[in-house]
Amino acid sequence: MMNERFLSFSPVPSMVPFVNVTDRSLTSITLTWEKINEDWKYFLLINGSAAQTQSVISDESSKVLSHSFTSLKPGTEYIFSVITQFHELDSTPYNVSTVTKIDCTSGAWHLTNSSIHGVVEGLFSNATATASNGSRTHVNPRGSNVSFTGLYPGETYNVSLVYGEWHQCSHSLTILPPNLIAHCEYTAAGYSVLIVWNKVDGVWTEVQVNVTGRNYTAKKEEEHMSIPGFLPAKTYEVAIASLSGTVRSYEAFVFPCSTDPRGVIAGSVLGVLLFGLLVFFILYIIPHLIRKKAFSNGSKIADRNYKSISVARFPDHYFKLSMDDNRGFSLEYEHLVPVGTEQTKKAALLPENKPKNRFTNVLPYDWCRVKLTTSNPSQTSDYINASYLPGYNSNREYIATQGPLPSTVSDFWRMIWEQRVNGIVMVTNCTESGRIKCEQYWPADKTPCLYGELLVTIRSEHQKPNWTLREFTVKSNNTSEERTVKHFHFTGWPDHGVPNSTKVLIEFRGLVRWHIEREGAGAPTVVHCSAGVGRTGTIIALDVLLQQLEKKGAVDILDFVHRMRLNRPYMVQTESQYVFLHQCIMDSLQPEENTEERLYENTDMIYANATALQQFR
Repeated sequence: MMNERFLSFSPVPSMVPFVNVTDRSLTSITLTWEKINEDWKYFLLINGSAAQTQSVISDESSKVLSHSFTSLKPGTEYIFSVITQFHELDSTPYNVSTVTKIDCTSGAWHLTNSSIHGVVEGLFSNATATASNGSRTHVNPRGSNVSFTGLYPGETYNVSLVYGEWHQCSHSLTILPPNLIAHCEYTAAGYSVLIVWNKVDGVWTEVQVNVTGRNYTAKKEEEHMSIPGFLPAKTYEVAIASLSGTVRSYEAFVFPCSTDPRGVIAGSVLGVLLFGLLVFFILYIIPHLIRKKAFSNGSKIADRNYKSISVARFPDHYFKLSMDDNRGFSLEYEHLVPVGTEQTKKAALLPENKPKNRFTNVLPYDWCRVKLTTSNPSQTSDYINASYLPGYNSNREYIATQGPLPSTVSDFWRMIWEQRVNGIVMVTNCTESGRIKCEQYWPADKTPCLYGELLVTIRSEHQKPNWTLREFTVKSNNTSEERTVKHFHFTGWPDHGVPNSTKVLIEFRGLVRWHIEREGAGAPTVVHCSAGVGRTGTIIALDVLLQQLEKKGAVDILDFVHRMRLNRPYMVQTESQYVFLHQCIMDSLQPEENTEERLYENTDMIYANATALQQFR
């Protein structure tokens, strides 16, 4: 009789009925599922990788099992597999796909008064900006780029990113409030200024007014502000900007404010005082004015009532200033010496910031200094010796700054990145007459150099007799975003002096202007020498004055240098530089020297070095 054999077969375990994603973070995912059989084991895979298999052993008391995967990458999609096992037999995997979250706040965000542009790393398929009133703007991103346009100035938007059904992150951003327009009206017999601003569309909570370097704040609904402590019959420079919370409008509206010239003299002394003033005027003031007018040949300067000089009148104006050994130039330049000097420079004088200044007497004013981004407003790491400077079209067309020190090179590139600068004008050499004037802040060769979080690489370099043109690639290690920055280095200009001829500087300026108008994209152009005032002020003034000449047929050199000195001390540092500006305007009026029209008409032939310029483009 044959022996009977009994074979025992273990059933293949069934697949779990569901797997839920119960928690997601930047670097972790938590899964839960129902325990089917107490004798079964459970194995987990990531993206089908057995090397990352996780074993889960259940206890008798739990009916739902869970497991957390950690050390994952933010904004990354993963496929997780849950497998049941019994007696080394595996069930069909239950696969679930999900994605880790993104940190919106770490993105590079650029705000205007009508748009939000950001670069965010990680997976997302849709972006929404929701205003405080509930209105929404949806966009489909391009890669890692998010761009919302047509937004309401000063509004706070909650930017939300999603990927499929998964909410990835949210970030609250207040865009720049609208630019204001204001004017002055007479009040308090001229001993106060009354500033009235217009209502404009947008969200703004406060108004900030700057007069003679002092800031005053008013609520939006007040619509005007009276500031005491002034003198009648005077003209003061006023800057007004809007605030939405702590966010300030992109640029201040700057305008002259004249106090009441009529004066009010009360009481019975009116007649006596008027008689005394009349006698004084006849005996002293009139003879003094006559003598001074005759002596200076009409070059006397009114209190800021500067008048533009037309093209037809400029040669005569120039020769009048040149008479008596440049007596007229000297009088005008002396008039500029005290301009702006009463304004505060508290940030520059903080003990922790003093080592960041190349010179102890060239310090940015508080109201127009460039501030570096810092996450903590109480920190002083926002300081750099740099000032916003006005241009022909707006009040922040340029940034004038000192040549970087060894300790401030990273701050310099940080400013370039945060201000989205794509053009740097350098009007000094690193070493002059054996003295270091500026730390070399770019790589010595093609090897990339890391400055803080920014990696800088030289893409090209073209040397000419009076200047060198370079192109840098700047990459953020935080976001991997890359930008191109052009470097215009004028090498033929001695410190405290002037170039050998006006022609080379006018041509160099034309090269810079060509770049600004075609590739500037509205960002400020950074200009520096050693201190950031003398040669820096001269090239900025030349650029603006030649635009005035081309578009208005007139220039006002004194007025624009005055404006620059309200933003940064010592701009156009020497009298010889001031005279040189006039010489540049004179020479640009000569037909044989005027290359400006040809410069703008024919972009394929710019000066004699067209080949090098084409390569640089």
